[in-house]
Amino acid sequence: MTAAELEEFAGDLGLDVVGAAPAEAYVETERAIHERNARGLFADMRFTMAQPEISCHPEALLPDARTVISAAYCYYAPEPPLAPGDGRLARYTWHDGYALLRERLDALGRQLGGKYRVLVDANQHVDREAAARSGVGFYGKNTMLITRRHGSWVVLGTLVTTAEVEATPPLDLDCGSCTLCIEACPTGALDEPGVVDSTKCLSYWTQAPAAIPSDYREELGAQVYGCDICQDVCPWNRGVEKRRAGRPAPVGVQPHVRLADWLRGDASSLAEEYDRLYVPKNDPRYLRRNALVALGNTGGPEDVPLAETFLDDEDELLREQAAWAVARIEERHAH
Repeated sequence: MTAAELEEFAGDLGLDVVGAAPAEAYVETERAIHERNARGLFADMRFTMAQPEISCHPEALLPDARTVISAAYCYYAPEPPLAPGDGRLARYTWHDGYALLRERLDALGRQLGGKYRVLVDANQHVDREAAARSGVGFYGKNTMLITRRHGSWVVLGTLVTTAEVEATPPLDLDCGSCTLCIEACPTGALDEPGVVDSTKCLSYWTQAPAAIPSDYREELGAQVYGCDICQDVCPWNRGVEKRRAGRPAPVGVQPHVRLADWLRGDASSLAEEYDRLYVPKNDPRYLRRNALVALGNTGGPEDVPLAETFLDDEDELLREQAAWAVARIEERHAH
């Protein structure tokens, strides 16, 4: 199959960007993962970094694999104003773009024929490296995969196939002298361009199975999951709202959540409703921890009783976070 035929097939299926590369080992990526892991830059995250001897070897993911096809789906949707009492989710979680991408890559695999394997949000494959090799995008200084038309507002997926597909070249693009993402990161997680120090990353701490460091809590503001700061300031992400104008909005987009719902609702129902989010051990206490941080940063005196309900909680994590939230609200409204 030629690259032009692949692009036509992918466009018909609703894939925003597509590319192909030979099924070969990612030697340099495997080396970089080992080196960064040794430096402690991944904190306790697992994902594709846990077993680079697997995730960096697409040629071993399928017998007789010939081609790695990478695809990007743009999840961008405009954000409405944040209402009082709301917390904000990272944009990629507003709807399940991964599910759409998985379905469309499966359809592409059937069209190509032969044996294939779809990997979307999967620990077994470093999808960002495959996408960079095939020209779907390039690595930004914030480590995100940046596409020409949609910036980094994309989720990535991979189709490993026995079909022979013409390779598409990498993009001859980079961030140039721009350092906006590095300057905007409030915790210095990007001080080494192209490398994220997860121990300083706000997005990591909203997903970590531990107390959020006190020095980082105020920087989260109303954020209850993830962080988009380095994407919000990226010049490659400007204008995407105009390029996406006229397209139907994805079903079920949810940019904001009611903090009171996260703190008052049934815990098991909370975990079930937001199963699209990565939450350690699917334990809703971590979502409530995040909601208490956001409440402390944005709530008023009328919200103090809501935080105070956790001061006697049997969970030490929530007790400490609630005490911080109460003190933070009182501090913010002291003058």
